[in-house]
Amino acid sequence: MMHPEQFCGGDSLGIPAASSASAQENPEGVHPGAHPGGRPGGHPGGSAPHQGHHAGMPATLPDGTPRLKLVAWEVTRSCNLACKHCRAEAHMEPYPGECDTAAAKALIDTFPDVGNPIIIFTGGEPLLRPDIFELASYATAKGLRCVMAPNGTLITPETARRLKESGIERCSISIDGAGPETHDVFRGVPGSFEASMRGIEHLKNAGIPFQINSTVTKDNLAHFKEIFLLADRLGAAAWHIFLLVPMGRAAELQDQVISAAEYEETLNWFYDFRKTTSMHLKATCAPHYYRIMRQRARAEGAPVTPATFGMDAVTRGCLGGTGFCFISHTGTLQPCGYLELDCGNVFETPFPELWRSTPHFLQFRDKSAYGGKCGVCEYHNVCGGCRARAHSLTGDHMAEEPLCTYVPGGGKV
Repeated sequence: MMHPEQFCGGDSLGIPAASSASAQENPEGVHPGAHPGGRPGGHPGGSAPHQGHHAGMPATLPDGTPRLKLVAWEVTRSCNLACKHCRAEAHMEPYPGECDTAAAKALIDTFPDVGNPIIIFTGGEPLLRPDIFELASYATAKGLRCVMAPNGTLITPETARRLKESGIERCSISIDGAGPETHDVFRGVPGSFEASMRGIEHLKNAGIPFQINSTVTKDNLAHFKEIFLLADRLGAAAWHIFLLVPMGRAAELQDQVISAAEYEETLNWFYDFRKTTSMHLKATCAPHYYRIMRQRARAEGAPVTPATFGMDAVTRGCLGGTGFCFISHTGTLQPCGYLELDCGNVFETPFPELWRSTPHFLQFRDKSAYGGKCGVCEYHNVCGGCRARAHSLTGDHMAEEPLCTYVPGGGKV
């Protein structure tokens, strides 16, 4: 299945990455030089931030291009599930156009030319790719940090052992209900909840940290605390909530998209709730959370620093095209998986060339290219709005964030 974590332009696997170039270069509320690692140290039970693998690196390459921090790579579109929000369907065989091992390794070779990115191996179901462990081992040997987004149902003790040996540092498992009665309906296959629970136990036994990702819908919103409690009982390293972007198959879930007012309420609840746990919590596909976080912190007299808010203090809401990108199973480059803009093909044009110069990415790096209130908002450098949601709901990927209630007022960030 295709997971939301590879869709969104954020540091979605919880591994410390560098703060956004735009935030550092125009630091409205962001502290330059502060390192991005660690969970919120100012919350009960929290630990002090720790050093991320990008710490000390300049925010840009010598030519001024933002460094690539994360790349989500759909190594296969094949999947054994048929999730409602996903562009992949239950299809166990490889799709036409998927690259071979040699081409995949050649692509990995190019990543260090534009940064030191974390590679998110995703799908479909990445474990259906026969050479996935070979690719992860190859990338690890080159000094690149690797994480994976399997659905959990295919993880066996042997699979978990091989994930560990190949250098996978964390797995994300998507759970969208506190039990099978809700999760299995969303995932499209009966028994998927219990299979994912077994997979998580195998990861734990192999010593691989995991996080739980949950997509917010009208149907499960009222049960989100129960999902968190499940993640806590399982021993998850993090819980990331994803605000649904109605693109691809998820376009059929328009009735499940919560309103702008409900988004605001949910993100304020999330701000309060994250103070009650030592688990790392993150809102993804919700760039306006970074506005809310700063508004609430200012009202409370709390400084927004890595010591109090961890990575959230030094990153930007949407990193699509500025610090993050998505590569499809056929090599099409996109700002994120939800935003299906063709930014070139990495098997036809060298990836570093596309990262530096593809027109859509240059748009995202230019504040004057943003329309509506996103273009004039004083929180632009820490938010940016969801470009995929703008495209989905307005037809213009540079339009203002449709599900943001805030009216820019020139207030201090």
